Amino acid sequence: MMTLLLTLALLWPLGVIGHAVWFTCRSPSKQRDYFSVLWLSAAWPALLLAYGGEAQWTIDAWMLGGEWALNSLSRPWLAFTALLWSLAAVHARGYFAAEQAQAQTGDQDAQRRLLRLSLLWPLTLLGNVLLIIAQDIASFYLGFALMTFAAYALVVHSGTQEAQLGARAYLVLAVVGEGLILGGFLWSAGEADTLTLQGIREGILNAEQGAWMAALLFIGFGVKAGVIGVHVWLPLAHPVAPAPASAVLSGVMIKAGLLGWISVLPLGHEGISVALAQFGNYMLVAGLVAAFAAALYGVFQRHPKAVLAYSSISQMGMMTALVAMGLVAPDVWPLLWPGIVLFAAHHALAKGSLFMGTSISEHLPRWPLPVIWTLLALPGISLAGAIGAGMVSKWGFKSPLYEMHHESLIKWLSWATIGTAALVSVALWRQWQQRQRGGSNRCQSGAWLVGILAALLTPLWLPLPEGSIAMPPIKEWVGLIWPFPAGVALATFGWLLLRPFDTKAPPAGDLWWLYAGLVGATLVPIRIFSQYCVKLKAASVASARKAEGDVMGHLTRLLSTEFWLRHHASGLMMVLAILLAALLMWEG
Repeated sequence: MMTLLLTLALLWPLGVIGHAVWFTCRSPSKQRDYFSVLWLSAAWPALLLAYGGEAQWTIDAWMLGGEWALNSLSRPWLAFTALLWSLAAVHARGYFAAEQAQAQTGDQDAQRRLLRLSLLWPLTLLGNVLLIIAQDIASFYLGFALMTFAAYALVVHSGTQEAQLGARAYLVLAVVGEGLILGGFLWSAGEADTLTLQGIREGILNAEQGAWMAALLFIGFGVKAGVIGVHVWLPLAHPVAPAPASAVLSGVMIKAGLLGWISVLPLGHEGISVALAQFGNYMLVAGLVAAFAAALYGVFQRHPKAVLAYSSISQMGMMTALVAMGLVAPDVWPLLWPGIVLFAAHHALAKGSLFMGTSISEHLPRWPLPVIWTLLALPGISLAGAIGAGMVSKWGFKSPLYEMHHESLIKWLSWATIGTAALVSVALWRQWQQRQRGGSNRCQSGAWLVGILAALLTPLWLPLPEGSIAMPPIKEWVGLIWPFPAGVALATFGWLLLRPFDTKAPPAGDLWWLYAGLVGATLVPIRIFSQYCVKLKAASVASARKAEGDVMGHLTRLLSTEFWLRHHASGLMMVLAILLAALLMWEG
């Protein structure tokens, strides 16, 4: 049964793609449904697989030998991933309803965009599913790369200039990240002579240069996870991507980097070298810097999806710091990792709901406004740890840190949560400013409502190991809740303080523009040299043409001589004959 579910989980998205191609070729444009029920079901077998129980597969015929497994880590990860992909697909059916109607009238641009999205959406999902269950290097890298590059279509969908910029930033950083991941895999796998992720962890743990291997993989996966410095694609891509695409990009695809770290770094192992422990400290600092810097920069953004993108960077910074504890304090990792998985799952559904909510505020349903804005706020409140699963997930990692006496990190994370509350408050305010009436599609609002419910109740449906997560004691509730009102108050105070001033929002993408300027400055000598080469080429062509003209002139004159000889050949032969006869007579 499990093997059948695995086969369906991997082949069903390919079948969806094949059906989309066949249906597009066989049906007229007026009858094309790019988001049919079959298309919506692409992630359903993977969701069933997550709840089928633990299993392991060894497939010798697969590339270098496939090792796939569903265990205590991959099962919950696959569950929240497949659920969000399913909800985002239903949301997409409503979100693109108007564009599909436009395509059915014969608009070829709309047809091209929707066909590209309907084909590459299931392919991106397939890569995401494969990397979660993979335990060997080849399968993991194949899934990660497939997900990364197929997702380009999700960002560039609208085709506007801003979308092309966001997609270009995403693609440039993706290529850099893939190169670093491949380099880290080849180095560590060659050192350990292994083909599995378990072997990579042991190789990094035992290798003399293990810290450098870990650094390559940390930055490579960090591109997807939004590590500070390589995070710049997120605030550029999210504002231009469709809302359902942003939901899966920030909800589950960004978590692929986090899963990559957990899969390849020797977290929780005894005997970690001093260099690896020091690298863990650097990783911890990088995570905290991202948590605070993204919050500080993001509150000044005007586009609600840009604000939410910086919120994702900030939250992923907190998760980065927690993962780093597996290197800094290995003894805490066995207690900490279930809380990190719950944190990741809750963030995925809450952030997915917030991004889907941006499309709801752009097409407000005909409901009472207090009801709509309460629903829009619920995932953000939970994300800040004040209600529901957010409170439980915060306690899920704070409790082990308390038990192992890492109170200082708890304080830093609590202060970072204030930034989260401020960011979601600003995002809601920006949505209020940009709200539009018009009514949303039932699929659109229905998927959003289910996403909110799933975010609030994450611990109830996530298949985590029994007893790994507990409700926080009532005496701890104040310590978990206080960052939310503090963040709202801080955002309100900042708005009142800056309201009299006509402040210009800093550009989304922050360091991207610095990188672009530096690359542009570096390319100046190359441009000058290329211009010199162009001029040299033009001069060489001119000289060659002049030499060719001279040669052709000489040839023309020679041809004119030939023409004269051809017309006077008989006379010249007679003169030559007379001269020869005269010479013979003279000789005689």
